[in-house]
Amino acid sequence: MTSTAKVVTTVEAARLVGLSESTLAKLRLTGNGPVYCKLGRRVVYRVADLDQWLQSRTARDTSDADARFLKALTAAHSR
Repeated sequence: MTSTAKVVTTVEAARLVGLSESTLAKLRLTGNGPVYCKLGRRVVYRVADLDQWLQSRTARDTSDADARFLKALTAAHSR
């Protein structure tokens, strides 16, 4: 991580990606959310990681989104 990496709190990250804080917490548990950093008890997100996660969620049509969703479910249940 470079010293110029911009980090934001969970509240700010939720606002940036358009989700609630509790949804981000659930995504952390399942491993389907954006990459995050743990600083003691505090969770922060790098803005670049949020942007990258949003890019990975881009779909052209519903079949793209459905395929990604099913793949995420399969990965979560294989643990």
